[in-house]
Amino acid sequence: MAKIKKRYICQQCGYESLRWLGKCPECEEWNSLVEELYDSSTLGKKTSYLSSNKAMTLDEVSIDEEERFFTGMAELNRVLGGGVVAGSLILIGGDPGIGKSTILLQISSQLAAKGLKVLYVSGEESLKQIKIRAQRLNTQSKKLFILAETNLPIIENVVNDIAPDILMIDSIQTMYQPEISSAPGSVSQVREVTAKLMLLSKEKDIATFIVGHVTKQGAIAGPRVLEHMVDTVLYFEGERHHTYRILRAVKNRFGSTNEIGIFEMGSRGLEEVLNPSEMLLSGRPIGSPGTIVIPSLEGTRPVLVELQALVSTTSFGMPRRMATGIDYNRVVLLMAIMEKRLGMELQNQDAYVNIVGGLKIDEPALDLGVVIAIASSFKNIKIHPDLIAIGEVGLTGEVRSVQFIEKRLIEGKKMGFKKCLIPSSNLKGLKVEGLEIMGVSNLYEALEYAF
Repeated sequence: MAKIKKRYICQQCGYESLRWLGKCPECEEWNSLVEELYDSSTLGKKTSYLSSNKAMTLDEVSIDEEERFFTGMAELNRVLGGGVVAGSLILIGGDPGIGKSTILLQISSQLAAKGLKVLYVSGEESLKQIKIRAQRLNTQSKKLFILAETNLPIIENVVNDIAPDILMIDSIQTMYQPEISSAPGSVSQVREVTAKLMLLSKEKDIATFIVGHVTKQGAIAGPRVLEHMVDTVLYFEGERHHTYRILRAVKNRFGSTNEIGIFEMGSRGLEEVLNPSEMLLSGRPIGSPGTIVIPSLEGTRPVLVELQALVSTTSFGMPRRMATGIDYNRVVLLMAIMEKRLGMELQNQDAYVNIVGGLKIDEPALDLGVVIAIASSFKNIKIHPDLIAIGEVGLTGEVRSVQFIEKRLIEGKKMGFKKCLIPSSNLKGLKVEGLEIMGVSNLYEALEYAF
């Protein structure tokens, strides 16, 4: 009889050790090594997931346009690059309660309504719980099969019997391969189960969706190889107590990785937000100091976001800085530029900067709007309500050019704005009728035009 032995495996990178270590020598994470039991008789026996086809020259390979299944969500189709590709493996990650299971069940219902055979496998909910969720979402389809199971070989048998076009796995951390003695959710189990699902998807041409839990740092739990194995990685972003959700592609072998989809969580599940700018600007205070609208760009889509700043005299020796939805270090840097180049005494002022709506914007094109909003609140001067501003700010106070300026301005005009501050280097050949465009080369000029 084979002896059961134990080993310690890093839950971040998969490093194996025969004894416990406080710090992983591979990825240098602390307290990441977890004890796992294994059968020494199975050691070294690995399953091959590679195709046995012979090697071919590049000219011999014939390609056809990949088959895509279009869901009933235009936002999801946009993020996926035009629809769900047959035989692809898609990983969806997000915080608990953000709506991963909800959107998975909605996708299943919509694809099943189009005549596709869908198998929804849940390792976290019973069949009755799934039924209750489906009734709340008004989901009914004879082509939608549900299964509450965590044993991978049983799931494979059901897949072989039903032969679905779409397979949903909720979640990968609950599935396990009995041949591996480690617990579900461990590095070994996640890696082996994902590899098996990948083989199943490619062999039978099944589009497979996988839900992945995230760690407290926001990364998908399990080994990093999990994200490398799948074809597409989608992250669900947003606050649990806000209704708006953002679906962002961080990896996509069949489309762009810059696209986002915006949804609103309602009583009947996730609903698409077809005009994000209108949604984000609803309720905007008109004529209040410290608020400005900035035309941001998410992928190929321009989105108008409201940026608010509040500056007040500090009650303590150390002024407080807080940034929500924007990089904190960038705000501190811009305030230092304002002190040095504009002569504003902000060293004894608390400053709070917020992107309204729960969005997280990470592009330097917001710099000019941040500076104007902070200066407006500091001086208690109103910004023109029909003004939008866009531009990157350098360390010497210069305003630098940004990309896709015309697309941003057209979105601003569509939402009724009349004036726009842009970098002077972007003026060449730019024509947007009905919009007064002012080019600025430094912060002095920008503040003179803004107030």
